[in-house]
Amino acid sequence: MLTSMTGFGQAHRETDAYTATVELKSLNSKTFDLTLRLPRFLQAQELEIRNLLAKSLLRGKVNLAIDFTRPQAATARVTASINREALLTTYYELREIAESLGLLTGEDTLLAALRLPGVIPSPAEAREAEPVAEEVAWPELLPLLHEAVAAMQQFREDEGRTLTAEILSYVATIRQQLAQVEQHDPARIEHVRQRLTAHLAELTSHEQFNATRFEQEVLYYIEKLDIAEEKVRLAAHLAYFEQAASQPDEAAGKKLAFLAQEIGREINTIGSKANDATVQHLVVGMKEELEKIKEQLNNIL
Repeated sequence: MLTSMTGFGQAHRETDAYTATVELKSLNSKTFDLTLRLPRFLQAQELEIRNLLAKSLLRGKVNLAIDFTRPQAATARVTASINREALLTTYYELREIAESLGLLTGEDTLLAALRLPGVIPSPAEAREAEPVAEEVAWPELLPLLHEAVAAMQQFREDEGRTLTAEILSYVATIRQQLAQVEQHDPARIEHVRQRLTAHLAELTSHEQFNATRFEQEVLYYIEKLDIAEEKVRLAAHLAYFEQAASQPDEAAGKKLAFLAQEIGREINTIGSKANDATVQHLVVGMKEELEKIKEQLNNIL
């Protein structure tokens, strides 16, 4: 069964200490193309993450986003803490300056000290001061990545089943049109025979008629119009295509793309050699179905 390159996977975990979400999206691409958005404390794991996804997803334009936040209540507790040492130092310095100027000190001096930078840390300063409260060990978050990858692979397989059925329906239509070509071929050959007979009567009556040269031309003409081999090869390619599409294969997309080229070659040859309006009409129909197949194969892994 074929696997699609289009996919989506998500994993979410919420605890008292943090909330983490891993989200994966992928579209079709000839190679593995990864875009990452990681929290700062996971930057060191970028290479490991890239290797894991490349091995698991193989191909596609992949976007990975890992969002990590702490509960607002926890942040509020950190930001509300006071740097006691800084407060006392600042208060005594302000009181000393006020007394040297002959000013009264008291509650106003304390409030002034509280407003100075560093006494009550900002949210950013609080996070820098307590990095352990924000960071989580990578082994604790790694299962979330595996869960998101598994969800994406399941999505790809489900999408692949739909694509497989659609592609095989196009193959079946080409097979039906080939059967119509086969059915019409005796009439085409009879028409060719009648034309050759008419030309033969005309040429043999000519004074400069060369029997040997005429025989060579007839053989060439008959061989040029014969599509028996092309019909057999096209039927074989269609059968192999259906077989390859129904079996699990990590490189199925590339194999089927090659087979589609071979199918197109045989269809084109039948069209160029048939020299018949009915066959040409069927060939156009087969080409239309083949283009649909090629379009869908762009999204096959």
